Amino acid sequence: MSNVILGMNIVDGPAILGLFAVAGFAALYLIARRPTRRWMTILASATVSGLVMAVLIWFFTVRVWNLFGVSLGTTTYAWLAASCVGVSLAVASLWRSSATRTVIASASVVLFLITGALGINAGYGLNRTLGSLFGVSAEQPIQLAQPKGTPGLTPTTAGPLWKSWTPPPDMPAQGTTGTQMIPPTLSGFVSRPAGLYLPPAALVADPPKLPFVLLLMGQPGNPDPSFIAATLDHEAALHHGLAPIVLVADQLGDPAADPLCLDTPEYGNAESFITGDVVNWARANLNILSDPQHWTIAGYSNGGQCAISLAAKHPTLWSNVIDISGEEFAGSEIAAATLHDVFHGDQAAYDAQKPVTLLAAHPLPGTFGVFTVGSNDAAFIPGARRIFAAAQAAGMTATYWESPNGGHVLPALTDGLNKAFEVLYPHLGLAPPQG
Repeated sequence: MSNVILGMNIVDGPAILGLFAVAGFAALYLIARRPTRRWMTILASATVSGLVMAVLIWFFTVRVWNLFGVSLGTTTYAWLAASCVGVSLAVASLWRSSATRTVIASASVVLFLITGALGINAGYGLNRTLGSLFGVSAEQPIQLAQPKGTPGLTPTTAGPLWKSWTPPPDMPAQGTTGTQMIPPTLSGFVSRPAGLYLPPAALVADPPKLPFVLLLMGQPGNPDPSFIAATLDHEAALHHGLAPIVLVADQLGDPAADPLCLDTPEYGNAESFITGDVVNWARANLNILSDPQHWTIAGYSNGGQCAISLAAKHPTLWSNVIDISGEEFAGSEIAAATLHDVFHGDQAAYDAQKPVTLLAAHPLPGTFGVFTVGSNDAAFIPGARRIFAAAQAAGMTATYWESPNGGHVLPALTDGLNKAFEVLYPHLGLAPPQG
């Protein structure tokens, strides 16, 4: 039962739509009083008070304290205004009310706050389930067989997989997702369980060794494999069940913290966890190709910055990188605080960890990169373009693409994943060369 609740769709499923309907009916009930001049005055005052409350929240959290680093978007502001007006209306409805109306008005305060929070979440679309919203995975651990793979089907002996692989009749139509705990043997970094995606070709009795993708999500966020699973299930359906095996590692530990994908006394050894513990676990437990040509590090937002930085610092691990709406550099939204808290005022040390600096210092010929960003993501586009240019200057074969009106929310992520694997599939040996 707990997994059913944790797995409840709170973006576009019946539960969230039902909540919106209940909140709407509650608002109508509270408004529906005899339209005296006094009530009309109270109603107008409540509306204005709610809007003023919303503006004050926006002003201090976004403009003064810059808690989020970016504009939160029209949808977020609309839900903020609606929930503040609703709460103000509920409070106003307590005046000279019957016992029934008083109970409903009191309950509506909580109802409108919850509805506003879930409406904002639905606007972003990244926490699709109740469990994801609270950082608790509803996914079950996947039982893994010892890595194997018929030698005759590996690209090293039979050419690329798109030529050598013949799917068996009983191959499932879709892949599967689940979780795995990565022991922090080398790093001591405390992480949440990693998400795992196994494509259809990995689920047969005699599977081929497949390319490997390490994905890092945003902050705050969860190591959720569902988004990339949707992209790769689509690609697999077009390519005889072939897709990379994906491990969605947790580079945050605490979703409220940003370890910057570095080893720091303040936040722990996140970089060593990713490049040591996660990589070693993948090699030991997943049926993946060992050639770095078939390895990809990918990331979204916070994870996008991690992906390009780690690709530049560890070119022997990955030959491919996907940077979706990535931050321009670690801690870019709160650069002054990051400089003070993590680098202790050493600007040169901070600059040395920025992707443009790393790319200038580490030539990457033979590396493939895909950089995507929402076409209307004004805060991230300039940085994305600068990193793309730096990647090209480093010798990377790079693609830059803007998701039409993708913003910095779900469409930017899903469109970015779709575009990235459209570009990389031939290079990974999963599809014929383009052109």
